[in-house]
Amino acid sequence: MKRVVLLSVVCLAAAAGLGAQAPPAAKAGKTLEIYVADTEGGKAALFVSPTGQTLLIDSGNPGERDLTRIMAMIGDAGVKQIDYLISTHYHVDHIGGMQELSKRIPIGTYIDHGPNTEPKDQMANFTATYEQTRGTAKHLVVKPGDRIPITGLDWRIVTSAGQVLKAPLPGGGRPNPACATFEKRPEPATPDDNAASVGSFVTFGQFRLIDLGDLLWNKEGELMCPNNPVGTVDLFMVTHHGLAQSNADPLVLGVRPRVALMQNGTRKGGAVPVFETLRKSPGFEDVWQLHWSYAAGIEHNAPGVFIANVDDSATIAGVLTAPAGGNRGGGPPPAAGTPSAAAPGAAPAGAAPVLPPPAATTPAPGAAAGQPAAAAPAPAGPGGQGAAGQPGAGAGRGAGGGGGRGAGAAAHTPAYYIKVSVQADGTFTLTNTRNGFSKTYPKLGK
Repeated sequence: MKRVVLLSVVCLAAAAGLGAQAPPAAKAGKTLEIYVADTEGGKAALFVSPTGQTLLIDSGNPGERDLTRIMAMIGDAGVKQIDYLISTHYHVDHIGGMQELSKRIPIGTYIDHGPNTEPKDQMANFTATYEQTRGTAKHLVVKPGDRIPITGLDWRIVTSAGQVLKAPLPGGGRPNPACATFEKRPEPATPDDNAASVGSFVTFGQFRLIDLGDLLWNKEGELMCPNNPVGTVDLFMVTHHGLAQSNADPLVLGVRPRVALMQNGTRKGGAVPVFETLRKSPGFEDVWQLHWSYAAGIEHNAPGVFIANVDDSATIAGVLTAPAGGNRGGGPPPAAGTPSAAAPGAAPAGAAPVLPPPAATTPAPGAAAGQPAAAAPAPAGPGGQGAAGQPGAGAGRGAGGGGGRGAGAAAHTPAYYIKVSVQADGTFTLTNTRNGFSKTYPKLGK
């Protein structure tokens, strides 16, 4: 077993050492370009349409770290303004960078689900600040069935403010067999704005994508049962960072993705049950990840070439060789809301536990005690990420994990994003900017 572990570490370390080349900047033309940022378990994804129009889904965590990464990615894309900004919901890892981002680049239209459904803002004074931020721009409160007017794309809203799409889209409307075994879970004791997430279904020619923000398990079932209103997809932007509180069978097995892209962190998302659900979906090919998931271990994570950000080999070795069966190594227990925390649908105790690295590692600035060190300083990555002295992932976040607050792990430097290039015939290519690895998924026959 030790030989297998050490071989895995060597493979991951080799993958981490490959040269990183940013893909060329997107130009207005025949392709849809999607850039998915590393926000350490938050969310920020930039869409550049074939006509050059732009839409950003979410703005990451507060603080300079995520803002720098998002702006660098926007620069790599050759983008000068954001035509539409969708805020899926009002958790700090999704709206934290909005105010400062609006000072760095023009934003034409703000899109959301309406008022916060939770009794208190996760960011102090966010409601008032957001009203001021969007004061000089357009503002749309969307509902299921609405369209976002981006030329060349059919962008439909399928969930918003706790409501779900009822009238089927082209290709949808058939009974969903996965609903037969679906079981609802207890609702949160207090309102959870995850359940109000703005969800999008995007069609470009023969290519189809779904992104539901952090929509919760029961709402996924409500959307997809008894009939599947959207049909199948090519690319699934994995819901809720790959947490097991989402990604129910009726959704994943209903949309039957060819490829999944998981916006996870080392200790946030990447839950074992989610990997298992993805891989049992008919026709599923690959999962791409923003981070190597400590919870998933070598048995469930994607091969290293599909992962944008991988810890240094010493940290990974410490995780893989630690004794199984709970929290080891003298660090704090996993934050509430991480895959190993007690929560409905979380992985069972002892299954791929979340483990801190050896105590000998040195936390990066802003990292909580017992969290992994960032990789040794390295030259700046795409767009200049990775400057010395970047704050840790906990900087500017609310306390603890879960509920959108992240787990406070050390920031990776440099940080890399994943790019998706889509042709109208349904062919699409994903590129890992850490190592230059690309894979093209040819169009499927009818």
